[in-house]
Amino acid sequence: MHDPIAAGRRSALRAVAMQAIVVALVAAAFLLQGQRHALAAAGGGAALLVGNALSTLLAFGGGIQPAGIAMARTLAGAMVKWLVVLAGLALVLGGWRLPAIPALVGVGMGLVAHSVAMIIQMNRRR
Repeated sequence: MHDPIAAGRRSALRAVAMQAIVVALVAAAFLLQGQRHALAAAGGGAALLVGNALSTLLAFGGGIQPAGIAMARTLAGAMVKWLVVLAGLALVLGGWRLPAIPALVGVGMGLVAHSVAMIIQMNRRR
């Protein structure tokens, strides 16, 4: 039997794994500019990574539910994701006083990697 909830959860977790690889590569590239730049890129990307993982768990964690509840879980997951990202950036930029550009590049490349991975997963199912 085909379980679309489990398939969606697996696809989203694969996208998070791809995002982790890309964030690690971005942080390694910023290591050429110094340790603080690499930590900033890793911190920004890690905030997005944790946010996406929590969003996935929240959106797909309830199993099959009525449409209204599924939509509410998806929206709650998106809100949690962005709250985690903002809190992570506040910690990286304000708490640890790391450079802003590498942190934002880490978040941006993480977003691109997650989106591309989700597109690839969707095209494989067709």
